[in-house]
Formats: sequence, structure tokens, C-alpha cells
Amino acid sequence: MTSDVKKLPTGFGRLWTAQTVSSLGDGVMHAALPLLALTLTRDPMALAVVTAAGTLPWLLFGLLGGALVDRWDRRRTMWVTDAARAVLLAVPAAAAALDLLSIPLLAVVAFLLGLGGLFFDTAATAYLPDLLGRDPALLERANARLRGTQTAASGFAGPPAGSALLALGRTVPLLADAVSFAFSALLVRSLPAMPRPVPQARESLLRQARAGASYVLRDQVLLGLALRPAVGNIAFVAMETVLALFAHDRLGIGTFGFGLLLTAEATGGLFGAGIASFLGRRLGTGAALTCTAAVEGLAILGLATASNPYVAGLALAVCGAGVGATMVLAPSLRQAIVPAHLMGRVTSTSRMVGMCAAPFGAVLSGWLATAYDVRTPLYTAAGLLLVMTVVTSTMTSNRRVEAARQAAARTAEADGAESPDPVQEHAR
Repeated sequence: MTSDVKKLPTGFGRLWTAQTVSSLGDGVMHAALPLLALTLTRDPMALAVVTAAGTLPWLLFGLLGGALVDRWDRRRTMWVTDAARAVLLAVPAAAAALDLLSIPLLAVVAFLLGLGGLFFDTAATAYLPDLLGRDPALLERANARLRGTQTAASGFAGPPAGSALLALGRTVPLLADAVSFAFSALLVRSLPAMPRPVPQARESLLRQARAGASYVLRDQVLLGLALRPAVGNIAFVAMETVLALFAHDRLGIGTFGFGLLLTAEATGGLFGAGIASFLGRRLGTGAALTCTAAVEGLAILGLATASNPYVAGLALAVCGAGVGATMVLAPSLRQAIVPAHLMGRVTSTSRMVGMCAAPFGAVLSGWLATAYDVRTPLYTAAGLLLVMTVVTSTMTSNRRVEAARQAAARTAEADGAESPDPVQEHAR
């Protein structure tokens, strides 16, 4: 039976449901957390601290977190993390009920939720290839479904639900998110157990973290995959920083119209995730990644030149489609070619590089808009994406991608020949 007609295993359905419910809870908190902070203060710096606290774990512990995930049982890491996040949310819920909620408390909660997200996301990314037997076609199908429902849950349903729940009381969205984490933990707990990666020689955690980072830097395909979100985040954050101002001053639209622009972008993301596997089959994964990167750059260029909301909405939808397809193809390729014992570290290294790059986009955008014009950051973002497309096109070419897949398959066959069936050994 070929990969194209294989069915996704039953365990994937439980993992998919768990991540969808968790993403819905994340969407609720994405809207509710800043609104909760807004009930306590109008100080922009205090609000920024709460928002930034959620991203700090990736910057501070990205490499070490990946090394820990590679040491731990991945299924257990996921369900324990979600159970801990469910318990954590009881603290601000109780504080809100007792009228003891504060900005420092919200910042600590945001940080710890982000830390939990680091461990859960890294472990889930590392667990999926084992669950699907590292089959490239199954990985693309699975990631397309995960990406699509994540966008729908956290981008469409979650934020308005968070706003509506907050209107019922300050504790309601916190408790709703806690329930989503608890449900996710129960589902993940029921997933099939997978054997841990073969333990490496006794090394310090820092040395293992460096090994994961150097593995990415030495591999042309993985380096190309890491550069895309790094440059992409600079460009996209630069765009998002001035998007509201651009929409108001240049397009003449208000708050409701701006919300529709964001909806157009999310809709494009769903479409892109849906056609990612088709693009990968028709063009080859490497060529498809190059095309989606070029589409993103050209779409932002179209946004910069847009003179009315309709053209701008179309440009954002096309950009979203490019991002959606990329977010399916790139992780699927990484999961297919990275050895199991390095998956956590490679995943966290790539994610950390992207997260570290994002603040530069905000600073660059603010400076360009102040010094020149609100369109300048958009032109710059488009230029960065198009240059990145050219630079990485040879790094992730079809030839390199196919060679990496064949090398991974040979390694897996050699490992399988040298050791007994790991699933049977684990069952014993």
C-alpha cells in the first residue's frame, strides 16, 4: 500500500482533537489576557509587559527546552504540561474572583503559559513522526489538518469567544481555558506510548542543546528551513506593526473593516494549508516552498501598492495562503528528515530563531514609518521576503530535499536492522 492511500492512525485523531481544543483555549486567552490587563491599567508599557512575557520562554529556554524534550517521554511531556497549565489558570481565576488580580500576576501567568507551550509544542512536533512512521505523505496530510484547525480555532473562533466570555465575568475565560487544557491532557494521556529516543552518551544539557543547534547550522536543508521563518517573522511583524495605521490612513477603513482584513488573511491561511500537499506533489516540496515564499513577498508588495480595501484584502488573503502552505510543508519536511533523538532540539532551535527575529521587525517598521512613510515598512518587508526566496531556493531545492529524504530513509533502515522492533520492546 502506498503512502497516498494509507489512512492516518486512530491515535492521530485524538492528538488532532486535543490540539484543536487547546488551540481554541489559546485563542480565548489571546483576546482575554490583554483585555483582562486593560481592566487593571491603561499604561501601554504595562500592557506590553504582559504581551511580551508570553514570548520570553522561547527566547530564554528554547534550546534547553528542546534538549529536555529529547530526554523525556514525549507523550508524558505533553499531557503533564497541559495538566499543569490547567492547574496554573486556577490561580488568576481565584485572584479575579477575590479581586486580587494584578499586572505582575498576569505577566507571570503569561510567562508560565508560554513555557508550557514551548514544551507541549516541541514534544508534539517530535511525537508526530513516530506516530506516523515518518511517512512524508502522511506527515503532510496530518500537518495540513493540524494547521487548518489551529487557524480556525485560535484565529476565528477563539478571540471572539474570549471577548464574549470576558463579558460574563473575569474568571470565565480563565476557567474555560483551564477546561480546554484539562481535556487536552486527558486525550493525550490516551495516545499510544512511543519508545524514547536511544539515549546518547552522558553529556551535559548545554552540550546537547548546542549539538541540536549545530546540526541545524551544518545541514543546508534545515538551515534553509530555519532562515525562512527568521526572515519571514521580521517581514511579517514589520507589516503587522503598521497594518492598522495603513488601513486607517491609506485605505480609509475603521475598526470593523480592519477586522475583515485580518479575517481575509486567516481565510487565505486555511486555503493554503488545504492545498499544501497538492503543491508538494505537483511541484516537489523544495520548489513548492520557493513558490510560497515568492507568493508571500509579491502579496505584501501588492498590499503596499493597494489603493482600496478590496485589493488590500485580496493581497492579505494571498499572503495568508502562502504562509498556510509553508507552515504545512516545512514542518512536514523537517519531521521526515531529522533523526528521532534530535527532533526536539532541531524543532526548538528553528522556532527560537524565528522568535528572536520578530522584535527586529517591529523596531525596523517603527523607524521606517517614522522616518519615511507608512508604506515603506511594507515595501521593505516584501523586499526581505523576495531576497530570502532567492537565497534559500538552492538550499531547499528539490534535489537537496530528495537527497535528505533518502538519507533519512537509509538511516532508519540501518537502525531498524541493528535493533529489535522498538514498539515490541516497549510493549514488553
